[in-house]
Amino acid sequence: MSVFLELGQRPDEPGPPIHGSVAYPDDVAARLATDAEKIIARYPQGRSALLPLLHLVQSEDSCLTPAGIAFCAGQLGLTPAEVTAVATFYSMYRRTPTGEYLVGVCTNTLCAIMGGDAILEALQDYLGIHAGETTDDGRVTLEHVECNAACDYAPVVMVNWEFFDNQTPSSARDLVDSLRAGPPLEPTRGAPLCTFRETARTLAGLPDVRSGGGQTGEATLAGLRVARERGMEAPDADTMTTSIGAPGDEKVAKEATKDKPAPAPSATVPAESKTPETDSDATDSDT
Repeated sequence: MSVFLELGQRPDEPGPPIHGSVAYPDDVAARLATDAEKIIARYPQGRSALLPLLHLVQSEDSCLTPAGIAFCAGQLGLTPAEVTAVATFYSMYRRTPTGEYLVGVCTNTLCAIMGGDAILEALQDYLGIHAGETTDDGRVTLEHVECNAACDYAPVVMVNWEFFDNQTPSSARDLVDSLRAGPPLEPTRGAPLCTFRETARTLAGLPDVRSGGGQTGEATLAGLRVARERGMEAPDADTMTTSIGAPGDEKVAKEATKDKPAPAPSATVPAESKTPETDSDATDSDT
């Protein structure tokens, strides 16, 4: 029970537990410490390195374990409870062992409308697992994911966070077949696929030896292309004024108008010289 309490989860709490032993073997701890030292050195305050360190230990175990939590705590001078409070907040840190390929089907609004729900259902039937589970061969973990900012290619399936665009139930089945049989298909955009553990090392900030990535697809550039054809440009931020009342607007407006001549006096009668309207005047005008 102490392991569950240390990790912030009761034995009767819904949801999957965190698996694993409570400490790494000495050789594993020493190897991870070498990587951790490089990561921590990038931050003015060591505890700021917690998120990448969690990816580092996830690359070792394919999920967060008591040993990984304890390792991060020891490296940063935190308690296991403090580490767990952060780790359980983010969905990118997994609490159960993950397959070599994490297949995420986007089921947010646009992808769902374009067929994302049908793709997820087809993969669950085809693989014989539900979202959040892993195939018996340990190759594929299936889940539904939140929007990954690829709506222009909906519906999107991600494998270890690499994009497979414009998917259908049929193409998604072909995709998981290739992941299980190998070699895997190439992503639509980005670098070649690597395993989930290798992806976690990259997210920890360690060198990524893959080539590729950085490509921008045609659908993403469509709006920019139309804007250029029509001669549209963004406003000049140095001279732009606004009246929406955001912080700094008043200063921007003053700077933009400080050298302009004052407006000419109005020809209308000054407000203070007008005779206040009496109740009888108001009654007469209303009639």
